[in-house]
Amino acid sequence: MFKSYEEFQNAGKDGWDAYVASATVLTKGVQTTAQDATEYSKKSFEKSSAALEKLFAAKSPEKAFETQQAFAKEVYEDFVSHFNKLNEKWMATAQEAYKPHEATFAAFGLKAAK
Repeated sequence: MFKSYEEFQNAGKDGWDAYVASATVLTKGVQTTAQDATEYSKKSFEKSSAALEKLFAAKSPEKAFETQQAFAKEVYEDFVSHFNKLNEKWMATAQEAYKPHEATFAAFGLKAAK
């Protein structure tokens, strides 16, 4: 497995360095997600307030129903769009967080095969 103590020590150091790099990427991903969630919440609140004003200003039940339907459609489309963007960002973050470990896993695979 390991031929010398130094080789074992270097493997531990390399693993720790990979862990730190990966944790840094994940931390940035969480921070970005929190910022995105805050922005989405603010925009959602503003849109909800505007829709509520339109709903109360409606002159007939039909107009109120149309306003509510348009708002529901917009909210759904915004949510799906936001969720897809968030999913793409997390996939990119996961791939970036995995990169520091690729060499370690490849080396382990070669050693395990022997």
